[in-house]
Amino acid sequence: MEMMIGIVLFTLGYLLMSLKVIKEYERRVVFTLGKADGVKGPGLQLIYPIFQTDKKIDLRIITMAIPMQEIITKDNVSVKTAAVCFFQIIDPYKAVTKIEDPFTATSQVAQTTLRSILGQHELDELLTERDAINAKLSVIIDRQTESWGIKVNSVEVKDVEIPESMQRAMARQAEAERERRAKIVAAEGEHQAAEKLAAAAKLISAEPGAMQLRQLQTMVEVSAEKNSTLIFPIPMEIMEYVKTVTEGAKENLERLRLPAAKEGGQGKHNSHNNNNGAAPEGSTLKLPDSEKEKA
Repeated sequence: MEMMIGIVLFTLGYLLMSLKVIKEYERRVVFTLGKADGVKGPGLQLIYPIFQTDKKIDLRIITMAIPMQEIITKDNVSVKTAAVCFFQIIDPYKAVTKIEDPFTATSQVAQTTLRSILGQHELDELLTERDAINAKLSVIIDRQTESWGIKVNSVEVKDVEIPESMQRAMARQAEAERERRAKIVAAEGEHQAAEKLAAAAKLISAEPGAMQLRQLQTMVEVSAEKNSTLIFPIPMEIMEYVKTVTEGAKENLERLRLPAAKEGGQGKHNSHNNNNGAAPEGSTLKLPDSEKEKA
């Protein structure tokens, strides 16, 4: 009787020891006498001691910091960079049976892949194309860890340390770029202002009274402020009259110059003919010595 009671108590104790409460985000890989017997999910499960052992696996996303890595970019610039990797175990059976330490293995793969991929890009690409590089890192690391039952959700490059000399060079480049853009904007503004002024000049020249109205408006604007500016308005008709008189005088001078030029040309022609013909009056001809003796 006592033996039966002992057996019952031992059985109850054994069953109580076999009861395992597994949480929703956990899985247990069970080994029966050393052989993988499957994966038990959340809830109340029986895992018999002595005959069975289990390995607990967490299915939640794990945040792993990738230590600072010193790399040389494609354009031979030495930089230091750090990243962070987000991954989770999606197949507990493979994570237990295929690899000894999935976390250390994932960390090492992430470090080597980070150095390899960033070394294929130039410094400007590391600073401007961060999203594309992160996506490429995630795909490559996930491809290597897929056989271990690990899913890499994302990899983010969080820090890039650049040498001070390179920082100064980049600052000078950025300043020059800003100056170039400022000059371009100023030149475009001048060009647009010139076009508007040309259009306004055409409109004003089309109407005779427009310039006078503009002059009166300018006078009103100047007189609105308290100043000692004296304005002497001159009618535009006077300016047009002066311009007309000046142009008429120029035409008259041109008309007077043409006859004088013609007379001067004829005088020169006549003097040339006289030199080629008879000698002018009052001139003497010199005879040779033989002619003088005959005479």
